[in-house]
Amino acid sequence: MRKFKNNPTKTNKTRTETTHRNEVRSRLQFAATADIDELFDKFETKRTGLSETGVEKSRGHYGDNKVTHGRKISMPARILKSFVNPFTAILFVLVAVSAFTDIIWAETGDKNPTTVIIITTMVLVSGILRFVQETRSGNAAENLLKMIKTTISVRREETGKAEIPLEEIVVGDIVHLAAGDMIPADLRIIYAKDLFISQSALTGESVAVEKTNDVIQYNNQALTEINNLAFMGTNVVSGSAAGLVVVTGDDTIFGEMAKHINKKPVQTTFEKGVNSVSWLLIRFMLVMVPVVLFVNGFTKGDWMEAVLFALSVAVGLTPEMLPMIVTTCLARGAVAMSREKAIIKNLNSIQNLGSMNILCTDKTGTLTQDRVALMYHLNIHGDDDHRVLRHAFLNSYYQTGLKNLMDIAIIERSYIEQNNAVELRGLSDRFIKVDEIPFDFERRRMSVVVSNGKTQMITKGAVEEMLSVCSFAEYEGKVLPLTDDIREYILEKVDKLNEDGMRVIAVAQKNNPSPVGAFSTADESDMVLMGYLAFFDPPKESAVKAVKSLKEHGVNVKILTGDNDKVARSVCRQVGISAERILLGSDLEKKTNAELSREVETVSVFAKLSPQQKSLVITILQKNDHSVGYMGDGINDAAAMKTSDVGISVDTAVDIAKESADVILMEKDLMVLEKGIVAGRKTYVNMIKYIKMTASSNFGNMFSVLAACAFLPFIPMMPIHLILLNLIYDLSCTAIPWDNVDEEFIAVPRKWESSSIGKFMAWIGPTSSVFDITTYLLMYFIICPAMCGGLLFHQITDPAMQMNYIAVFHAGWFVESMWSQTLVIHMIRTPKIPFIQSRASISVTLLTFTGIAALTVIPFTGISASIGLAALPPVYFVWLVLTIFLYMALVTVFKKIFIRRYGELL
Repeated sequence: MRKFKNNPTKTNKTRTETTHRNEVRSRLQFAATADIDELFDKFETKRTGLSETGVEKSRGHYGDNKVTHGRKISMPARILKSFVNPFTAILFVLVAVSAFTDIIWAETGDKNPTTVIIITTMVLVSGILRFVQETRSGNAAENLLKMIKTTISVRREETGKAEIPLEEIVVGDIVHLAAGDMIPADLRIIYAKDLFISQSALTGESVAVEKTNDVIQYNNQALTEINNLAFMGTNVVSGSAAGLVVVTGDDTIFGEMAKHINKKPVQTTFEKGVNSVSWLLIRFMLVMVPVVLFVNGFTKGDWMEAVLFALSVAVGLTPEMLPMIVTTCLARGAVAMSREKAIIKNLNSIQNLGSMNILCTDKTGTLTQDRVALMYHLNIHGDDDHRVLRHAFLNSYYQTGLKNLMDIAIIERSYIEQNNAVELRGLSDRFIKVDEIPFDFERRRMSVVVSNGKTQMITKGAVEEMLSVCSFAEYEGKVLPLTDDIREYILEKVDKLNEDGMRVIAVAQKNNPSPVGAFSTADESDMVLMGYLAFFDPPKESAVKAVKSLKEHGVNVKILTGDNDKVARSVCRQVGISAERILLGSDLEKKTNAELSREVETVSVFAKLSPQQKSLVITILQKNDHSVGYMGDGINDAAAMKTSDVGISVDTAVDIAKESADVILMEKDLMVLEKGIVAGRKTYVNMIKYIKMTASSNFGNMFSVLAACAFLPFIPMMPIHLILLNLIYDLSCTAIPWDNVDEEFIAVPRKWESSSIGKFMAWIGPTSSVFDITTYLLMYFIICPAMCGGLLFHQITDPAMQMNYIAVFHAGWFVESMWSQTLVIHMIRTPKIPFIQSRASISVTLLTFTGIAALTVIPFTGISASIGLAALPPVYFVWLVLTIFLYMALVTVFKKIFIRRYGELL
């Protein structure tokens, strides 16, 4: 009995991987159960971080922090993929058949390798072209992604606390985390304050999990359920923390998943549409080939010739270059957009960007300069008060969470004011930090607890949220209960500042707070309101122009902000966005979906929104059949970006925002986005040009071939002619990604509609068949008889004369097909008159006319006889020019009818 043995190499490899995985798991289990001193000993680090020597040693032992995503396709596999497709498969069959009929089975004097050489050359040219273009496209996409840098705050011995790229993290590093950060590796939390982490990327659980630095007892629970471990791929929702890196790169849980999953991304509407066109053309081919085979076999009698011709028709009708042209268009568009400082993370997002007709964005940094200046530090009565600035400084200086532009502005203003106010000098030396309660977007405030003999909690945040935790106010030099009258007085003062375009936050304090254990949000109560801080973020000079330009390109800008309505109205008025009506977050809660569906169409500004409400507005707009983009850079924008059709962020955004985005802008400017949209639309238009050209051309060829097979006593073109024609035409089309685009095409959003392709095929495709048939008639009844003593084919008895008759006929249709098929590129690429009102790019013009010239010359060269062609008489070209002129006139008429009926050509 035969025994099957295991492959020892594979078994050993599997055993090694299992051992390594167990070692990594044990390392995480140890980290969870060890105290901090044991951790530092194990990973040879200390509280000040790793030294440079320690970093190199750790990297050498544990490896880099790089994750392998799926299985990278090897060079041989990519080469094979370029050559193995329906097009080349049919060519290989033709090579094999030609090798037998023209060389192996042929008589000694009749052996002719020309056809084999030409088809083999075509296989090489097609495969190499596809390999080069797809490799260049892939490299372009990879290089663009490298431009997006994500960093993390790390403490090291020589440099202290510094930002470094995620991939430079090593085991033993101490990283500092704040809201919005992506976890850079698998960590053991060594310090945490109100830390909540979203683990949905690993577990699918949408609710954020609280993490602590407590040592745990390991009871065989899942690693993701251990509360003092944080994992790569997850992100900080709120709070702050420090962690010790335990596992990096492919060894992390995320890395292990990514390494073994080669899951294809969900197909976009555009990808599905391209595939549907490809399969439509393939179905046409599958129907046509048997029909052509049997018609030719039964009417001409030569079944071998019928098989070869049917296979050649299959080549002509197979959209073999479609994937390559589409990929090249997308890569070319991505590179063009990168020059406009817009980086595409996913190539298929280009189409979504081009179809966008509503852009939702926060106003901060997009409409404004993102250079926040602290204009006033006021007491409740609106008078300058350095006590308010002093407390604000302590809050901003000592908080370790997400330092925003307001914190920076407060600290900078405090240093400037030191010369005028003694109480502002040396604050960081006179106070020590006791604790903090980090900011989150639900509370919209943050607190620090400091001490300099007495303990004091200082809180700052949005005015309404601050009033909700204050029971007292410093009113006329006294601490008085916060009555309704005082509350109304405060809100009136704040409203006046808001109307001047100021963003206002309130500052409060509480002496000797007495928490049970560590301080928490429960301690933010019974506070004393001290005053307010007024910030000004002036509108960008380019904002007015950008909003106007976007509107001209069919994109309406809507503001979705967490700020209050008065500030939003002031800024929007200055940049040309209608702010007569503003919907607040509280208004959204009161309305039904039907009411919201009507409101979102007319309202351009939505204020005081939570992250969930931003997503709701976008969802309602999408249900109203809009293509919606969302531009943001904060942790509160991530959900809205994921909901939108195309998420847009900036290079300076928090990690989770960049992770959620499809497009990354290198500058936070709407003008950059507007240029990106234009580049995206150009890319889409060039792709749709090729798709419609290919679909209509193949559809027309189907009728031409059927007519020829049915009525001619010989096949209308030899297989080598069809293949050569197809290759030269496809080569001419490779320049389409670099074609010029009419301004009218980029003036409006371009949305993918598969139905428009079917209509286009039905209207434009048959126009070429009309002139193919007139060419048959011309060649059969006029040109060929003139070359053969005035005799028609059925009247000729001399085999040599019959062969010459057929060769002239083939040459006539061969040349006419190339002229009509190639010139139609110029006809279909624009609704205008080609060459006069709209000109193709130099590359398209050169390639198409070179292709025409090359194929027109072939019948007059030495190889013509070996491939079954003959020289054409001068009078043929007179008829050819007339035919092409009438063909272009007919296409122009049908274009105008099509546009009048369906609204657009492409």
